[in-house]
Amino acid sequence: MFLKMSMFNVLVLEILLLVVVADAARTPKVLNETCIEDGSVGYVGGSPSGVLRTYAYQDSCPDAESIIFSWVENAVLNDPRMAASLLRLHFHDCFVNGCDASVLLDDTSNFVGEKTAAPNVNSLRGFEVIDSIKSELESYCPGVVSCADILAVAARDSVLMSNGPGWEVQTGRRDSLTASKAAANTNIPGPNSTAQTLVNMFQNVGLGLSDMVALSGAHTLGKARCSTFNSRLQTRKGDINVDFLQSLQQLCLVSNSNTNVVADLDLVTPATFDNQYYVNLLSGEGLLPSDQVLVGGDVDQTSAIVRSYAEDEGAFFVDFIAAMIKMGSIGVLTENNGEIRHNCRVVN
Repeated sequence: MFLKMSMFNVLVLEILLLVVVADAARTPKVLNETCIEDGSVGYVGGSPSGVLRTYAYQDSCPDAESIIFSWVENAVLNDPRMAASLLRLHFHDCFVNGCDASVLLDDTSNFVGEKTAAPNVNSLRGFEVIDSIKSELESYCPGVVSCADILAVAARDSVLMSNGPGWEVQTGRRDSLTASKAAANTNIPGPNSTAQTLVNMFQNVGLGLSDMVALSGAHTLGKARCSTFNSRLQTRKGDINVDFLQSLQQLCLVSNSNTNVVADLDLVTPATFDNQYYVNLLSGEGLLPSDQVLVGGDVDQTSAIVRSYAEDEGAFFVDFIAAMIKMGSIGVLTENNGEIRHNCRVVN
């Protein structure tokens, strides 16, 4: 459990982040094929002149990433579950008209945002952490760092704080002027999705099969309500892990009057970012139906990828990083598109 991490290890993480930031001017790393030689990622869905780039705030707000990391560190130390919540915010943002912080907008008298969409309501959390980060950044360098970039960097830091890998986040996103509850209801994969549905939904935003399986590995962190995995509660002939399913029955069916009952997505190392999620799938211990269908579901290729990640954590980390960078470039607003919000909950 992360809560047992020594203060020495926490200090090492902080030093690592500062070293990475300080190294910006020397050797930008090219982490996947979407990267350009200067460390930039081409803008998806708009002007070819707009790019995401490594260390976009090096001159305009040099302490931006350190400020974000400090808030994420504090939030995760106080509540290890917050790591999964912040990672999920970035995911749910990017799958709805791109990574533009639309998920953060509150409803108003003449505007309906995405927070009340079915995949988000009573589910997404961590908004207050983003608010705190934005408030400090506005005091330090007003009108410079976008809410969309805060989400992307906070997602990386959440993985890092959970003993997972770090990477250089491409930044330079701007914030949307609108949101779409309808798109949130349609575009975000649900917990009962089949493997083919998952493949199709990821392909719709430019992500491939291996991206989908790698990003599903984010479920090595976090929890889910019983209502999201009801279909896993019935044991059937041929189930390879009856004991696991019966433990879910005991948790959920006995407590069905309490809608707040949750289970760990990874029952073995629930607060550590590792490849245990894939090991669990091979033993029939995927919590959500959309997790377990990656093994023996309706897309044959997913099982082989799951097995490869279960056997080689390093391979999972490499593919997860590449998929996160690729996802983070979906439909981004750059240049004169969108705005830099002063408050992530409302347009300027």
